[in-house]
Order: sequence, then structure tokens, then C-alpha cells
Amino acid sequence: MASPLDGRTAALGLQLSQAHRELRRRLTDVRAALGRRTHADDTLLTHCLAFCAALTNHHQGEDDGLFTALVRERPDLAPTVAKLVEDHGFIAHILARVRELAEQAAETPGADLEAIGRELDGLAAIIESHFRYEERAIGTALDAGLRDDGWSQPVLRFHTP
Repeated sequence: MASPLDGRTAALGLQLSQAHRELRRRLTDVRAALGRRTHADDTLLTHCLAFCAALTNHHQGEDDGLFTALVRERPDLAPTVAKLVEDHGFIAHILARVRELAEQAAETPGADLEAIGRELDGLAAIIESHFRYEERAIGTALDAGLRDDGWSQPVLRFHTP
């Protein structure tokens, strides 16, 4: 479906779902890397930091661009957007904890990675719920057309870590 405002050939709601799918895949990769880490290997830290940066960038892009544009065109969605922004703050705290634990593990030979695994498991459950809610709550509004004044790059596209 083309957006009437900017000529997109793909629905923005679908693109958002695809971005979420990519973030889920990256989180799965980080979780799987926990069991493969060796003493001299910084893969865990690299993957954790890359995932944390991608998710943070996605959420900041939503907060600073997408949601502003959405509420401008659909003021009725302001309470929904406020809930999503609140979720982003909660998720940011978990990401900070994951980064902290990954950095500690990288500095400690033979570090116990269980704490990171628990944080990642909790994060996976929370972002799954968040992504599904976000897709349901704003997908239709996105598909109706939304002027892209630069918000889409950090929200919908990710660079390979």
C-alpha cells in the first residue's frame, strides 16, 4: 500500500513489524552467544553493545520523530504514545543493566553469564509484549500515511553490527 503522503510502496506498519523482527533476531543471537563465549573472546560484549545500541536507537527514533509525527496527525493516539514512551524508559533501564553485566563479564575470566541470561530473558519477554502492543496500537495509523520528515531511518533501518 502506498502512503498518500510520501509515496511509499510498502505499508509503514509492515516496515515497523519488520524492524521489530530484526531486533528480535538480534536479541536471539546475543542470547545464543552466551554459551559460546571463550576467555579471550569479546563477542558477547560486542553483540550485547550492538544490540543495545540498535534497540536504543530504534526507541529514540520513535520517541523523537515517529511519535511526534503520529500525534501531530492523530492526537487521539497521545495516550497510547505516552504508554509506549513509558515502556521505552523501562526497557532502557534493563538495557543499561545488560550493558553493565556484559562489560563486567568481558573483564572477568570465567564470569558467570547466568545473570546476563536472566536479564536477556526478561528483556525478550518485555520487548515481545511491547512490540506486539505497538504494532496493534499504531500500525493502522501508520498505514494510513504519515509524513516522513526524517524519522524513519533510525526507526526502520539498522546497520549491520
